[in-house]
Amino acid sequence: MIRVVLTTCFALIALPAAAIDIKEVTSPGGIKAWLVEEHSIPFTALEIRFKGGASLDREDKRGAAHLMSGLLDEGAGELDSTEFASAAEALALKYGFDASSDSFSVSAQFLTENRDASVDLLRKAINEPRFDQPAVDRVRGQVLSIIASEEEDPNDIASKTFAALAYGDHPYATKLEGTAESVTALTREDLIQSHQDLLTRDRVFVGAVGDITAEELGVILDELLGNLPETGPDLPGPAPFLLDGGETIVPYDTPQSVAIFGHEGIERDDPDFFAAYVMNQVLGSGGFGSRLMDEVREKRGLTYGVYSYLVLREHVNLVMGQVSSSNDSVAEAISVIRGEWAKMADEGVTAEELERAKTYLTGAYPLRFDGNARIANILAAMQFDDLPIGYIDSRNDQVEAVTQDDIKSVAKRLLKPENLHFVVVGQPTGLDASN
Repeated sequence: MIRVVLTTCFALIALPAAAIDIKEVTSPGGIKAWLVEEHSIPFTALEIRFKGGASLDREDKRGAAHLMSGLLDEGAGELDSTEFASAAEALALKYGFDASSDSFSVSAQFLTENRDASVDLLRKAINEPRFDQPAVDRVRGQVLSIIASEEEDPNDIASKTFAALAYGDHPYATKLEGTAESVTALTREDLIQSHQDLLTRDRVFVGAVGDITAEELGVILDELLGNLPETGPDLPGPAPFLLDGGETIVPYDTPQSVAIFGHEGIERDDPDFFAAYVMNQVLGSGGFGSRLMDEVREKRGLTYGVYSYLVLREHVNLVMGQVSSSNDSVAEAISVIRGEWAKMADEGVTAEELERAKTYLTGAYPLRFDGNARIANILAAMQFDDLPIGYIDSRNDQVEAVTQDDIKSVAKRLLKPENLHFVVVGQPTGLDASN
């Protein structure tokens, strides 16, 4: 019954973006967090994010962060894997651990009546993971199964090939899950080292939303994070982008080719970022309202779906996209995409397209704030991205301020059809690999 009540709480808490009052909290031990107090329902969502993530995997230890993330709840402190799971279930504690290329995140939601016990259990997972060998071997087996499956997936092959060609010897060049060889070779000591490298106080960002005061949160921050290492290893430097314009073909026996494409992008703090963001909504991020979907699918029937997106990573920024098409039509699809890239760079957007994009982007933004957990995630992400505490209030104004001239200027600067590189997995006809 407790779990049902808690799930209902997650569904009910929703705050309009304009009503969110963010407080900056500093714990007695000096750990900072952003807090939104919401006392109408007795539960709290907590999002803890550490900068670094799988990019901090040590040499020849690729996949350590990913494997380690799957083991923090597989026994901690005096509790083995089964005991930990039973304790969490009894408390209706919802939690998750995740490693991405640039961050390691801890998510938790707990009832106020069970706060102390829930925080203590979470503290054990963060500070005292056991890494028992049976658990390591079991989770390793799950990871190896996923890696084997992905090796047969054309989308995954395309993504992996693009990264390997683009990023040289940077960690971005290899999948964060690692390879079968690297994951098989990981030891318990490697996982302990990864834990010490990733969970450090100098690169932590916290968002909290719910039935908790600033003073109560400060105590919890010190309890959860106060005993972690103060500093970690240096972050990797900027990732190179080594691909020129052209096509790379990866032969694969399938009736439909998959293509991933891209070139260098724009920084998140660039003054023209919002113009690029709105531009991409028109170009390829807007679903059936986008130019790419209209030209490649609706007018020519070359695909079921095509889209573009801005890649904003800690060490590289790109404009990328993806399309799937039959082997005998993918060459035409690529040609049309290049043409739309060039048209946007030359002409920008129409007044109607701009208004439609703004309406969607400003209308969709408040819908992100539909639960305590999602708001806590947003608060941590804002800090991670070095956005100001008032960003939620100003974001839609920045979208509305974008003009046609702004988009024409940034499109001309950013979009380079001749620099687009396509990695095509399949058996395409009428397409010759240039790299």
